[in-house]
Amino acid sequence: MEDQLKYKEFVGSINYSEKDKTYFGKIEYINDLISYEGKNLIKLKSAFKEAVTDYLELCAS
Repeated sequence: MEDQLKYKEFVGSINYSEKDKTYFGKIEYINDLISYEGKNLIKLKSAFKEAVTDYLELCAS
């Protein structure tokens, strides 16, 4: 398993909470805190891409 997600020019972390049985992460190397989560890796990757897209839209406005 990779230890990072990549989408466009952004990198995201991958973490797992045994207690919650959920994957979670945050967009790395930016000055904001943008997090995402998913019940499995497929959903985590989708949530990461959505978070990046939302972040880019926020920066553009």
